[in-house]
Amino acid sequence: MGDKYTNADWQNSALITIDTQNDFTVPNSPFKITGTLEIVPKMRQVLDTFRSMRMPIIHVIRLYNPDGSNVDLCRRRAVAELGKELVIAGTKGAELVEELKPFSSPSSSSSSLPSTRPSLDTELLLQGQPQQVSTNEWIMYKPRWGAFYATPLENHLHKLNVNTVVICGCNFPNCPRTTVYEASERDFRVVLIKDATSKVYEQGLQELENIGVELMTSDDCVNALK
Repeated sequence: MGDKYTNADWQNSALITIDTQNDFTVPNSPFKITGTLEIVPKMRQVLDTFRSMRMPIIHVIRLYNPDGSNVDLCRRRAVAELGKELVIAGTKGAELVEELKPFSSPSSSSSSLPSTRPSLDTELLLQGQPQQVSTNEWIMYKPRWGAFYATPLENHLHKLNVNTVVICGCNFPNCPRTTVYEASERDFRVVLIKDATSKVYEQGLQELENIGVELMTSDDCVNALK
């Protein structure tokens, strides 16, 4: 149970989704993370609520250069020497899962144009710039596990007057958990949506509770927001 210093401030919250990209999610991918496809409907439930309330959403993703030059050391040999095509910039595998993308784009100037789901602007993202994909919704590239490491995320959240981050997405032991600790280090209030995050396990969740992280289900989050 949290307190007045750690409990979510929902009016000043933002949703952060982590690495829910085709290569980590779709059933026929050699790099799929078990359980990620199954959490997509729960993620969508929370996304739809944030969108309906016009609250900030940031999708944080990985992008690798084909030559492996920006790949973490533990995966560099696989990409640079063995030619593994894991979230390679410009490929379909690097794209956000389609069901999580918003419709429309801020660049659409006419309501008569058909609604579309945006693709990644990999050049912009690899330059460290956020890509706006809808009203109050952005994509950001992160070069390592945590969403705050060498990214504009912290400044972006402060500009939006956000003090609470709601986190969900792919592969809890790596990127979501690292992001939670980075957010806590920066004095953000933190919520983890446990049924919208793949590969969660009980000890890890208990450790997060011990540092003041709120653990919620997608239903709990939607009810709190409303």
